[in-house]
Amino acid sequence: MALKDFPVHATIAVKNLDRARSFYEHELGFVPASVAPNGVFYECADGTRFLIYPSQTAGTNQSTYAGWAVPDIEAAVRELKRMGVRFETYEMPGFDRASSIATFGPVRAAWFQDTEGNILGVVQLTG
Repeated sequence: MALKDFPVHATIAVKNLDRARSFYEHELGFVPASVAPNGVFYECADGTRFLIYPSQTAGTNQSTYAGWAVPDIEAAVRELKRMGVRFETYEMPGFDRASSIATFGPVRAAWFQDTEGNILGVVQLTG
């Protein structure tokens, strides 16, 4: 048995499940796949999914919690901004403040926070 042979899903801690659900469902457009008092699963492409669950330590991770691979990062950022998502800005080589997108060789990425302080991202592989 090797873990690489099994599906993986992200688990995202949230302090306020109702507030987080509103963000994931209204700003990001996800539809709950299953709902329980201890969390909500959302399905994504190719059988992937993620769980938001209540935890008092939510929002303490200072790095990217989860990311979505998109075919056109400019379109994804534009659409998310239209839906009310605010993107992070960083002082780093390759980061363009105007577009909110960082370019690192064949990888382009942009980051935003959910209502709980978790850092999420979109990424496009160009190479």
